[in-house]
Order: sequence, then structure tokens, then C-alpha cells
Amino acid sequence: MRAIWKGSVSFGLVNVPVKLYSATESHDVSFRQVHAKDGGRIKYQRVCSIDGEEVPYSDIAKGYETEDGEMVILTDDDLAELPSTSSREIAVEKFVPSEQIDPMMFEKSYYLEPEKSGAKPYALLRQALQDADRMAVVTVALRQRTSIAVLRVRDDVIVLQTMMWPDEVRQPDFTIEPGDVKDSEVKMAHMLVETLAGDFDPSEFEDDYAGAVETLVKTKIEGGEVKKTATSTKSSGEVVDLLAALQKSVAAAKSARGEAPAASDDTEDEKPAKKTPAAKKTPAKKAAKKAPAKKAAAKKAS
Repeated sequence: MRAIWKGSVSFGLVNVPVKLYSATESHDVSFRQVHAKDGGRIKYQRVCSIDGEEVPYSDIAKGYETEDGEMVILTDDDLAELPSTSSREIAVEKFVPSEQIDPMMFEKSYYLEPEKSGAKPYALLRQALQDADRMAVVTVALRQRTSIAVLRVRDDVIVLQTMMWPDEVRQPDFTIEPGDVKDSEVKMAHMLVETLAGDFDPSEFEDDYAGAVETLVKTKIEGGEVKKTATSTKSSGEVVDLLAALQKSVAAAKSARGEAPAASDDTEDEKPAKKTPAAKKTPAKKAAKKAPAKKAAAKKAS
């Protein structure tokens, strides 16, 4: 893994120098929008909704749309004045009971690795969190914006999990009217829960959709159901053929100018050739013989 941030965890008078690593990665299957007829990729243009003209990147600005549909244009100078921070400190605000943090507020997870000089205070903080069964609520500046986060322990590693701000968690605007629930129905629901009770083992689950897509694509490739487009990656064989064609073209051009082949050239056409029957002359030699005739024709025309 590659560290994406370096700084320190501070609690009280203690500082723990750490590195930050992304703890998760997405394996979602992604598709491209293409033309069904020939497999060409679909391109999207940046078109202005008012004049209908395509807009270059240099003319694109950030805009904030108001509730009544008005647009406020923000310049780079405006954005530079917004509050931001580049602090390299993960500041512990307080230690709270783990059950007080609603998992819905969790956003993204990162692993914290201590620098060599911070191994001991890191271990002490980890042990304190485990023994107290608490999480550390912290503030941290990531991507020049301050975020609220928590520190918790997972598999002997301290994990930093950024959190949503309170106003970013939506409240449901609907109510549920279950009607009259009978005691027998509640008892049956309890029996169902007990029947399916168990411990969570993530290895028991797999992304069967991604596997099915991979198998489907492999089957189509093996069956020759592939669209060759101008953007298709060249195979190694095609690259070698192209190189050979370029080498022959260079050799022919040199021969046409009456230049001797370079000593480092290693193609068959550029090596001094032995006398062979006329029928076996190489394309390079034919080009060399035709060249003087063309020059003569050019002189007559002038």
C-alpha cells in the first residue's frame, strides 16, 4: 500500500507520528457506453445550455445554484478565500463509548501506521482504546478540508474513519403503521431470528455478480465476439510487424538516396546482399533501382 497522508495523532501532550493508508477499495464492475454497431466509445461534449456551443475547459468555472434557480459564479480568487487547512495533525477531541457512534455516520476508512519513533505511544493509545471500549473523536484535515472522524482498533491496527457531518444524515419522512401485531406473530419472529442466528464471517460471502460478468466476457472473447476498434490495444505480434515494416522503409529510403546501410542495422534488407537471381530481389533493391529514373523524369519536367 502507498501512504496518502503523513502527520501525527495528538492527545494531551502526546504526539504519535503516523502514515495514512486507504483501508478499502471498490471492486464494482464498470462498463463503458459504446456504439452497438461498431463498439466505438460514446463521447460527451461540454455544451452550454444557453448558446448551445461547446465550452473548452479554460472557460469552465464553478457555479452555485440558488433555490430559485439563479447561478452564482465563483472565481479561483473567491475559492481561495474559503476556510481551509493543511494541518498535519489528527487532534483527539474526546473519548466516547463505542455504542454512541451510529454506524450510519461512518464514511471512509483508513489504516494508521506509526513511524518508528511513534511505535510505543501508538501501542499505548491502541491498548487504551481497547481496554476502555471507546472511540476517539478527532478532527483531521484531508484534502484541505477539515473532517470529523473517529479512531478505533481493528485487528491490532488503529483505524481512522471519517464521518458525515450531522446535517448530512437524512431523517426518514415516512411513518410505518404495522396494525395489530399478535403475540403469536412476535413469538414466531423471535423463533426465526434464533434459527438464523450465528456469527458474522465475511469470507462466507462473495460478489457473484462480478464473477459472472468476468465469466461472460471471457466466454465472448473465446468465441470471437470482440469488436476491433481504432483504440484497441495492439498485440505484441502487431507491434513487431510494424517495427519490421518501419525498418524496411528506412532501408529503402537510404538505398534510394545512395546511402550505405548503417553498421548497426540488423534487418536482412539492410545487410550487404549476395548476388541472387533477379526474381529474388528484395523490395528495397527494387526501390533503389527505380529511384534514378524518377530523378531523371524530374529533370526533364524542369
